[in-house]
Amino acid sequence: MVYFCVKLNEMATTKQQLKIKQILEDIKSEDPKKVSKAIKSLESHGDASVIIPLAEALISGLNRKNEEEIIELLSSLKDTSAVVEIMEVIGDSKFISIRPQILSVVWNTQVDFSDYIDDFVEIAVTGNLMEAVECATIIDNLEGPFMEENMLECQLHLKNYLESGSQKDEHKAFLLSEIAIKIKDINEGLDAED
Repeated sequence: MVYFCVKLNEMATTKQQLKIKQILEDIKSEDPKKVSKAIKSLESHGDASVIIPLAEALISGLNRKNEEEIIELLSSLKDTSAVVEIMEVIGDSKFISIRPQILSVVWNTQVDFSDYIDDFVEIAVTGNLMEAVECATIIDNLEGPFMEENMLECQLHLKNYLESGSQKDEHKAFLLSEIAIKIKDINEGLDAED
């Protein structure tokens, strides 16, 4: 009986994987209506494995409506298994052109990204102004708990920015000062817990 249940489960998993594979093929279609239908199908049939293919679809040059549908789908994620996949997209230079959009997905989801606060500070420091804006919003909305080593990394990124002799954009510098205040407040909260 156990063997039968295991086989049924394996068949269901394979069927689900085939369904997702077909939907992802439809997302590559030249027909915007077919792409829309596929994106809609992912709402009920998708899992974290579709995040990277969706990011690839975004950089492939979809029409604006389909792009908005993908961003809306990604923003509606509630599954914590999506966090690693989204952070993989954010960290991959292949997706740099859509990074501001994916960062906006982060602060729109109902998933906790607190473990990645240092990554967001680093992106704010090294990225462009729009990325800094998105990261400032993300950081401001993170609830924690935060790990001390992540906070030390945040401080190091901010210190490196301040100590670099490069020309600084005043808007980005202002955002980074706001982030630094938030990091200081979080650190003070951590110190109070000790």
